[in-house]
Amino acid sequence: MSSAGPFLQEMLTLYGIAILGFFVRKRGILNEHANDVLTHLILNITLPALILFSLDISFSFDTIKDFLWLISMSMYILVLSCFLARWMKKRAELEKKQKNVYEGLIIFGNQGFIGYAVSFILFGEQGIIYLTIFNLCYLILIWTYGIFLFSNSKDAISWKQIFMNPGILSTFAGLILFLLPANLPAMVSSGLESVGKMTIPLSMMLIGSLVAKVKDKDLFLLIKNRYLWKMAIARLLFIPFLLLPFAIISVPDSLLITAILVSGMPAAPTITLFSQKYGADTLFASLGVLITTMLCIVTIPLLYLILNIFYIFF
Repeated sequence: MSSAGPFLQEMLTLYGIAILGFFVRKRGILNEHANDVLTHLILNITLPALILFSLDISFSFDTIKDFLWLISMSMYILVLSCFLARWMKKRAELEKKQKNVYEGLIIFGNQGFIGYAVSFILFGEQGIIYLTIFNLCYLILIWTYGIFLFSNSKDAISWKQIFMNPGILSTFAGLILFLLPANLPAMVSSGLESVGKMTIPLSMMLIGSLVAKVKDKDLFLLIKNRYLWKMAIARLLFIPFLLLPFAIISVPDSLLITAILVSGMPAAPTITLFSQKYGADTLFASLGVLITTMLCIVTIPLLYLILNIFYIFF
């Protein structure tokens, strides 16, 4: 595991881009439609391109072993997160429209935006491969249980929407590409690389722009709501460390580090979209995304520092 210094420097660069996104949204350079445009651009174009470029590598049995480890850790942490979120929801004295939002904020992290940025900082294209595999179970869960959580109806789940999702499609296409004996032509690969690497700065600008939308009165509501703080601690710090038992069974360091850091991502903006669509408390969802996004500036480097200390002594 590399020292924390270079990682912190790269994280400061990311935060600088997020601050830029904050100011250009405040100044009106990005208008009120910018967040939707950036979200669609990332999810439908740049992120699928990044996934395809990263999986355009030669087949190896070591990668298959990595695949099995990552899927195992992903299923493990998602199951524990679901149980933890359900337990915390039952104990929370919240309004009916906030209960399922609270559960969703705890379970689902922003693994598609900040997660890819952090993985790329740590391990380059290899980190994107790790996270793409780790996200497979997550993508299926958020588009099935995530929707069921808010709609309370299995009929609301659209299997077409799940498997026609650009993230799922590009992941499966990339896995097929990985298994094939040939690679993409250099010109195609270069184009995918150029488009795909826009994902990182665009994602951070989007985060800054989302924060810029929050009004001062909403910040006051955020500060005084103790359940949002409990959710943030669970999402950003407690859940990631549930993966530490995998260190005992000799999971490769790079895989475990990726899994732990990505499991500590802030709450997913998708929860706000689900809240709006199915009539839940959208403001509560937005505040949950906001507080975890702001706190991750501290908690992601903190997680990395703790992991550095762990690997030094153990």
